[in-house]
Amino acid sequence: MSTTGVLSGHHALVTGAGSGIGAAIASALALAGARVSLAGRRRAPLEEVAAALPAGTTKVLDGFDVTDPEAISGGARLARAAFGPISILVNNAGEAPSAPFEKTDAALWDRVVSINLTGAFHVTQAVVPDLKQRGSGARLINVASTAGLTGYPYVAAYCAAKHGVIGLTRALALEFARSGVTVNAVCPGFTETPLIERAVATIVARTGRDSSAARAELAKSNPQGRLVTPGEVADAVLWLASPGASSINGQAIVVAGGEVMT
Repeated sequence: MSTTGVLSGHHALVTGAGSGIGAAIASALALAGARVSLAGRRRAPLEEVAAALPAGTTKVLDGFDVTDPEAISGGARLARAAFGPISILVNNAGEAPSAPFEKTDAALWDRVVSINLTGAFHVTQAVVPDLKQRGSGARLINVASTAGLTGYPYVAAYCAAKHGVIGLTRALALEFARSGVTVNAVCPGFTETPLIERAVATIVARTGRDSSAARAELAKSNPQGRLVTPGEVADAVLWLASPGASSINGQAIVVAGGEVMT
């Protein structure tokens, strides 16, 4: 089924839109007819994403730090000035530094939780009045992780934060259900993104394996024996944003080849 134009009339805001999963999501939503505000901390990668999409379909929001409520409010105002109220919010910004639990200090813990969980809280609070104004058809989609549904060693802070994102998703799905806003999460497994490249580099540094062996080690967790692509995650988000998913609410959709089953 073609998705061309299925999101016409929508304004989507995507955080962490400059690379990887965020860039793929932004592109999928724009090509489906939405106007898309590309939010991120650095301008150059956001402009690269915008340049690959039809003119007039995107607004670049650089300096959009999800740990800074003032930056979020300012970015949201610029987004509304460009395309009107936001009707689709995709909380995608995240970081996943790796460290043994004994070496996870409070600063690392606070940073990971602040970006992955509290950031989603701040952005959602800034945008939810728009979503509720739209009502039927409005979407809140959180990009969580299989780490929000199971555990992995050496990323305790990330697992804790992403479990929190799933809990936030489920609570808001019930709280907003009668408003017409649906709230869901997408949970990718190991995906071909800059985060994975950093994970590969960490494995190489710690074990002495080459990068191919390190990537194969990550891919082993997927029963399909491969890494997920950003486009596959974007397809799941696009479906959740579409009219056909209007009865899907409070769900954590796993995109991981069967690694985690819910």
